Amino acid sequence: MYTPTEVRALTPIRDNVERRASQPDLRDVFLCHAWDDRKKAAKDLHDLLVSQGVSVWFSEKDVPLGSPLLREIDRGLARSRIGIVLVTPAFLDRLRGEGIADKELSVLLARELLVPVVHNTSYEALRDVSPMLGSRSGLSTGEEPMKDVATKLAELVKL
Repeated sequence: MYTPTEVRALTPIRDNVERRASQPDLRDVFLCHAWDDRKKAAKDLHDLLVSQGVSVWFSEKDVPLGSPLLREIDRGLARSRIGIVLVTPAFLDRLRGEGIADKELSVLLARELLVPVVHNTSYEALRDVSPMLGSRSGLSTGEEPMKDVATKLAELVKL
């Protein structure tokens, strides 16, 4: 359950979510992650969210073979209510290299529909690489298990 401070911090996100909810073929969340995390941490978060009824755009499931990756990501970003950024050491490395994760993050930062989930790293490390993302209210698996993080994200989607 969210504290009153967390609810106040999430109000702008909730307002944007409600505005975008009327769009057709909309996913609840877009899961931004490092390629290296696709088979473990990102998949774990994806599976936990789906098990709680959240529709997730996840590149491992939503990019058909032979399709242009960047175009599919662009569609996924356009058709998602909330962005979740799984911040791991691999993700921080990818941001330094200005790859696809950096492009996804740029789009998500512009929309204010963004919740960072820090996993196996810290907000301090995140702020060193991305002060804008590090300034966002988010969640940390260092403070609570991934299952509880997923439950809070599912509650946010249901607001």
